[in-house]
Amino acid sequence: MKLAVVGTGYVGLVTGTCFAETGNQVTCVDIDVRKVEKLNNGIVPIYEPGLETLFHRNVEEGRLSFTTNLEEGIKGAEVIFLALPTPPGEDGSADLKYILKVASDLGPILSQYAVIVDKSTVPVGTAEKVHAHIADNAKVDFDVVSNPEFLREGVAVEDFMKPDRVVIGTKSDRAKAVMNRLYAPLVRQGNPVIFMDERSAEMTKYAANAFLATKITFMNEIANLCERAGANVDDIRRGIGTDSRIGKRFLFAGIGYGGSCFPKDVQALAKTAKDFNYDFKVLKSVMEVNYLQKTKLLPQILEHFGGNLTGKTIAIWGLAFKPYTDDIREAPALDNIRALLDAGAKVTVYDPEAMDNVREQIGNAVTYAHTQYAALDDADALVVITEWPLFRTPDFDKMNLLLKNKLIFDGRNVYELDQMREQNYTYYSVGREPVLAPVEQKA
Repeated sequence: MKLAVVGTGYVGLVTGTCFAETGNQVTCVDIDVRKVEKLNNGIVPIYEPGLETLFHRNVEEGRLSFTTNLEEGIKGAEVIFLALPTPPGEDGSADLKYILKVASDLGPILSQYAVIVDKSTVPVGTAEKVHAHIADNAKVDFDVVSNPEFLREGVAVEDFMKPDRVVIGTKSDRAKAVMNRLYAPLVRQGNPVIFMDERSAEMTKYAANAFLATKITFMNEIANLCERAGANVDDIRRGIGTDSRIGKRFLFAGIGYGGSCFPKDVQALAKTAKDFNYDFKVLKSVMEVNYLQKTKLLPQILEHFGGNLTGKTIAIWGLAFKPYTDDIREAPALDNIRALLDAGAKVTVYDPEAMDNVREQIGNAVTYAHTQYAALDDADALVVITEWPLFRTPDFDKMNLLLKNKLIFDGRNVYELDQMREQNYTYYSVGREPVLAPVEQKA
């Protein structure tokens, strides 16, 4: 099939590349001239495991191309995906200006029937607005379909190629037949393609992300209670995660969720509820708890150093909002860096992928280390913020030589308490008792 993908951000580039991998002819369109030049020169602008290999293969085999010309990009396309940004407005609502602008541009240049697919995460009623904007100037038949993505950053290629389910919102039998044919290679193992109306599909994406964010937030609340009650959140996680009604995923306590989806989508669903005069109390609590959770280690850090961080150097491991990505949108690391700097500390950071993105955002306010161990050199404490696998099994002998104090504040519970006792560290984590080293810390 001939496909067009408008927008080459995270969702658009993964969508276009993966559909090319299944044999389709895909043209990706973006107004950013520099980005398109990079893509045409073989430079993948995002870090996502497995994506670069598929990208180069499909470019070389002529199935994947890039242009800034919308009319050229959609020529002959049976399906046109809109994978455009929907940034949150001040009131939490999703800003649809990019999608609706492209919809208006599409009307007069459509030359044959096409299925226009909202791939972006959009509020209820967006498909109707897109249809209206296209219809203003369209001279051919078309359908607008809602097809939300459920990609997890870090495993997005696998999620796309082996989806748990495909959700498609349309009332059109013609569009349904086209989408069934498009997704057939990806659901041969029997994973369901679920058809519903457009509004239900739009709501499904928000409901899924809001539920997962609620699950994370609930466990963070349990973790905070554990710290007061003397319980261990890891034991509780295992105890409830084996209940098939609950499941074991998204039960890890930590310093809050971030990224491009959960914060934005929870806000947008709350705004939708407000628009329909419904007081969604649970979502309000989720947002409030997550905001506070991001910097929950700061009081412990301040207390340990007697309320004064002036002249102290704090090392941070992890800047991305989660492992296997360079995405720092709504990342807890940024909140912690700002709070530590405001408290007078010097901050040295290391992340395998996200340091360039942080440098673009905050400049040289922090020191960027070239390795995880270089970040520890003469630091007074280590703060773990992102659970990259390489942080889980460090060389403690090397760490002991570099850190001033054997002191760790762990926002992701990457180490076991017994392990910290054996290593003679003072160790603070989330939802578990602190480990206080019995020996005097070095000055």
